[in-house]
Amino acid sequence: MASDILEFEQPLAALQKEIESLTGYPADAQKEREIARLQTKLDEMRREIYGKLTAWQKVLVARHSQRPYTLDFIEYLFTDFVEIKGDRRFAEDPAIVSGMAWFHGQPVVVIGHQKGRDTKQKILRNFGMPRPEGYRKALRVMKMAEKFSRPIFCFVDTPGAYPGIEAEERGQAEAIAVNIREMSRLRVPVIVTIAGEGGSGGALAIAVGDEILIMEHAVYSVISPEGCAAILWKDAGRAEEAAEGLRLTAPQLDELGLIDRIVPEPVGGAHTAPERAAQILNKYLVEALERSQAFTVEQRLEARYRKFRRMGEIGLERPASTDDDRSGSGVNSAP
Repeated sequence: MASDILEFEQPLAALQKEIESLTGYPADAQKEREIARLQTKLDEMRREIYGKLTAWQKVLVARHSQRPYTLDFIEYLFTDFVEIKGDRRFAEDPAIVSGMAWFHGQPVVVIGHQKGRDTKQKILRNFGMPRPEGYRKALRVMKMAEKFSRPIFCFVDTPGAYPGIEAEERGQAEAIAVNIREMSRLRVPVIVTIAGEGGSGGALAIAVGDEILIMEHAVYSVISPEGCAAILWKDAGRAEEAAEGLRLTAPQLDELGLIDRIVPEPVGGAHTAPERAAQILNKYLVEALERSQAFTVEQRLEARYRKFRRMGEIGLERPASTDDDRSGSGVNSAP
């Protein structure tokens, strides 16, 4: 759809349209050669454009409506998913999806934000902005996972927690704080993937884990660029400038030690090939789970504690790795 084309993707859209027009005619050798030539050119243009995205352009890619969401990852990576709803206190919050599933023959728990694509779904999912009951539901399911010794996979993709009055009345800040505290104590492996937007405490409430993966074109920040610009300069229109200063892209976060691994995406972003993006992520999830399960419970809790205690330290060198546990850092675009 035209509305799904980002401004800097316009040259790609024009070329893609040309390829599609050729495929509508009966095939012959000359047309096949022309299609192949155009496809090669399209791939080269994608590599060039996506190889030098600005921070603000990365934000736009992270927000793309066709980017895979939690339910897509569940479909591609997990089997026999059974959703668990409600916080047993107030209500069900569709902005967070949670439930039991199987991952490579192992029972696990999956929790993640869900934004919705069309207008109806966006309203139902509240644009991926959870209310307190969403975070309390997530914690209820995490505690269930701990009880039955099931690893937890979290998928983060939210602009932030819902800032409405009713959410504040029901204890939004308290719900987020409790989740952060309790996740730090969970005795089972917790693997977190920043899949799109990782916005503020709304993201962190389900993002305290043993390993923090981030997809190549995802972003992770204490505030949205628009919110930052509105606070600093009273002008949300300066969001592009704010994005540069927030250091919210995957390589910048890796440099700061805020994430553990960058997961490459298909050329042109995960929204161009969601299933392929999930297949790439699958390898990283398997390896992260193996590393976490290799620890004893005490070692896992201590490593998780040290990880988050070091965040925010300025001017200190990062600890040298004692093994190859950071071999996935840095990224080249996936084929």
